[in-house]
Amino acid sequence: MLATGSGGRRARRLLLSLLLLAAWETGSNHVRYSVSEEAKHGTFVGRIAQDLGLELAELVPRLFRVASKGRGDLLEVNLQNGILFVNSRIDREELCGRSAECSIHLEVIVDRPLQVFHVEVEVKDINDNPPVFPATHRNLFISEARALESHFSLEGASDADIGENALLTYRLTPNEYFSLEVPSNDEQVKPLELVLKKRLDREVASELLLVLKATDGGKPELTGSVKINITVLDANDNAPVFDKAVHRIKLLENARNGTLIIRLNASDLDEGSNGHIIYSFATDVSSNTEACFRIDSNSGEIRVNGKIDFEETKLWKLQIEAVDKGNPPMFGHCTVLIEVLDINDNAPELLVTSLLLSIPEDAPLGTVITLIRVTDRDVGSNAQVTCSLTPHVPFKLVSTFKNYYSLVLDSSLDREKVSEYALTLIAKDGGSPSLSTTASVSVEVADVNDNAPAFSQPEYTVFLKENNPPGCHIFTVSARDADAQENALVSYSLVERRVGERALSSYVSVHAESGKVYALQPLDHEELELLQFQVSARDAGVPPLGSNVTLQVFVLDENDNAPALLPPGPGGGPSAVSQVVSRSVDAGHVVAKVRAVDADSGYNAWLSYELQLAAGGARSPFRVGLYTGEISTTRALDEADALRQRLLVLVKDHGEPALTATATVLLSLEDSGQAPKASSRALSGAAGAETALVDVNVYLIIAICAVSSLFVLTLLLYTALRCSAPPSEGTCGPVKPRLVCSSAVGSWSYSQERRQRVCSGEGPPKTDLIAFSPSVPPGLNSGDIGDQQEFCENQLVKYIQLSKF
Repeated sequence: MLATGSGGRRARRLLLSLLLLAAWETGSNHVRYSVSEEAKHGTFVGRIAQDLGLELAELVPRLFRVASKGRGDLLEVNLQNGILFVNSRIDREELCGRSAECSIHLEVIVDRPLQVFHVEVEVKDINDNPPVFPATHRNLFISEARALESHFSLEGASDADIGENALLTYRLTPNEYFSLEVPSNDEQVKPLELVLKKRLDREVASELLLVLKATDGGKPELTGSVKINITVLDANDNAPVFDKAVHRIKLLENARNGTLIIRLNASDLDEGSNGHIIYSFATDVSSNTEACFRIDSNSGEIRVNGKIDFEETKLWKLQIEAVDKGNPPMFGHCTVLIEVLDINDNAPELLVTSLLLSIPEDAPLGTVITLIRVTDRDVGSNAQVTCSLTPHVPFKLVSTFKNYYSLVLDSSLDREKVSEYALTLIAKDGGSPSLSTTASVSVEVADVNDNAPAFSQPEYTVFLKENNPPGCHIFTVSARDADAQENALVSYSLVERRVGERALSSYVSVHAESGKVYALQPLDHEELELLQFQVSARDAGVPPLGSNVTLQVFVLDENDNAPALLPPGPGGGPSAVSQVVSRSVDAGHVVAKVRAVDADSGYNAWLSYELQLAAGGARSPFRVGLYTGEISTTRALDEADALRQRLLVLVKDHGEPALTATATVLLSLEDSGQAPKASSRALSGAAGAETALVDVNVYLIIAICAVSSLFVLTLLLYTALRCSAPPSEGTCGPVKPRLVCSSAVGSWSYSQERRQRVCSGEGPPKTDLIAFSPSVPPGLNSGDIGDQQEFCENQLVKYIQLSKF
C-alpha cells in the first residue's frame, strides 16, 4: 500500500534518507561534485547536507563546518538549505596549472557525535585563456640566396587551458613567398617552420611583414598572434646546419652548477667568416632559461647555471641558434629538450588539524582527536608516504582518504597514570634514501570523577584527657583524592548517629574543609571512656564519591574526684565514726573502720589512709591500716589513756596532684566490766553486710594467699552466694563488686564494676575496675603470717560491709 498526503511524503523522504545513509556508509564517506572555473558567486555546486545524510535542522547544533586545505574560501555551505555554492573566484590555472586533473578537497566536520566527511569538487576548465606567443614581434633575417624549401623555425604559442581549449591551430597571413609547416600532434616538440616557396629578391622586396595567428579549440575560440618582420639579406647564402634538429636529454634535478648537459655541433658550408659559427639561445628565450642554463658561444656546450628543480619545471625546451659571421649572417636552429628527473629531495609535509583540545579519560574507543594530511612534492615512489605514530601509546592512525589520516583513541585512558601524551607523528616517503618528517601532537587527558577520596588507614586511635576545654582540636583527618580540580576537592562530615540518648554531633564536629575534629564539650571519663565514630570524606565530582574512616577517642582519666567517705557525713563534709572500746583489748585489736571510695580510675582511685597526729604531738595508742582504713590498737590500753579519743584520718588518692578527704573517729574507752569485749575476728556489722549480699553478685578472684584452711573455707562460702533478683535493665548494666587478692602474700582488695557508656552505641556496656587497695600494706612482711591472714580476713569483712553500697 502506498502512503498518501504529507505523511506519505515524509515516509518517502525518510526512506530516501536511509538509503542515502546506507549508500554513504558503504561508499567510503566520499562525495564528488564538479563546477566550472570562473563560476559566479553563489553558483550551485551540490546539496552537500542531503548527500551526506545530514538533516538541515542539525547543521547548526552539530557545528557543521567545512575546511578546505590551502584553498581559502572558494566554496561555502548555506547552513539554512545545506547547499554547497561558489563563494569566490575559482581559477583552475591558478589552482592546478596545466594538470589534467584539478580538484578542491574539502573536509566536512560535524560534532555530537564527531563525524568527518571528505568531499571532492572537480574544477572544470573553460576556455578563458587565449593562446600566447613568447613575443609579440619576431625579426628574421633571410638571405636572398636561400634555396627554396628552406625552413625557418618559429616559437609556437602556449595556452594555459587544457584539452580542447588548449588545442591550437595556426594560420599565416596569405603571401607568395612563405608557407607555414605545422608539426603533427605526435611531433609537438618540433617548432613551427616557415618554408620558403618562392625565391626572395631583395631588390624587389627587402622587407616582408607576416602575421602568425594561433586559435584554440574552445567555444568560443580565442586567438593570439605574433608579427614576423622578415629582412631580406644579400650574399652569404649557406646557413649553419645542426647535426640533429631535436636533442633529447635527461637530467637529474639538483644537478650541480657547471654540469655538462650537451655539446652541440653545427656546420656551415661556407668558408672564412661566413662559415665561422657562434652558438646562442634564441632571442626570444625566457629569462628562466638563462637563469638555469648557459651555452658556450664557441664550443656549443650547454651547462647547468642555476638550480634545477623537478618540482618547478619538469621539462625544459631550449631553442638554440647557430649563426655564422657572414654578411649578412645566416642562422641555423635546433631544439634541446631537457627532461628533469625527480630525486627524493623533498621530505613529506604534515598538516595537523586538532579537533579536540582535551579528551576525557572515559572517552570511548575510536574517538577522533586530530586530522592529519600528508603531502610530498616528489613523484612516484619518492612521493609514496607512510605515516606512523610513537609506539606504546593508546592511540592509532587510521587512513581515511588518500593522504588523510585520523588520530583516534585505541585503548582506555587513565588520567591518574598519564595526564598528557606528547605524540610524535612520523611521515616517511619511499625514496632511496628515504626522507621523513616528524610533527608533535600534545593530547591532554581530561579528568573524570573515578577515584574516591582515600584515607591512609581505615582507623585512627586518639587519646584525649577528660575535662578538655570546649572546642578543642583533638585530631585532623586527611583523605587524598587522585583526581583533579573539583573532582579532587574533598569535604569532610560526621556520619551522624546516636551515642546513648544524645546525637554524636553534640559531642564532636569536623571542619568541612580542613578535616579538623573538635570536641564541642568537656568529656568525662567517668561517663564516657570511649567515643567511637566515623568521618566521611566526599569529593565535589558529579556524581560525588566518598569513603569513611573510623576514629576511636579514648577519654583518659584525670584526678578530678576526691575520695568520698562512706557513709557520707551531713552536708557532704567529713564523716564521724563513733565506737565504744573496752580498755581491756589487746594490741592489734580492730576498734573501728574508715570506708571511702573514689570515682576515678587506676592510680587516681587507689586510696591510702593516714592517722593525723593529735594536738601536742602525744603518741596515740591507735593506728590506721595504710590501705584497709581499719583502726586498731598499737598496745594495750591503760588508765592513763584519755576516756575520749578523737582520731583524725586522712584519706588520700594517688593522683597527681593527690586529692584528700578527712574522717573523724570518736572512740569512748570503758572499763572491762562495762561492755563486752569485741572480737578481733568479727565486726558488729558483719551480719548486716551478709544480708546486703542478697542484691549483689560476688566474684572472688583468688591469688596465691597464704591463709588458713578455715579462711579458705570462708571464701568458698561467699563464692557460692549469688544474687536472687535479676539485675535492673539499663544502658550501662548493673553494678558488680569484685574481691581481689592482689599479691602473693594475701592482700585482698575491693573493686566495683560501675556503669560506663561507650561511644560506639553497639554491643554490651563496658566496665571499669576501681581498685581500692591493690597491694599489701607496707607494715606487713613475709615473716608475719598471722598479720597476713588477719589482713586478708579484714579485707573480706570490708568487702561484705561495703557491698551494700
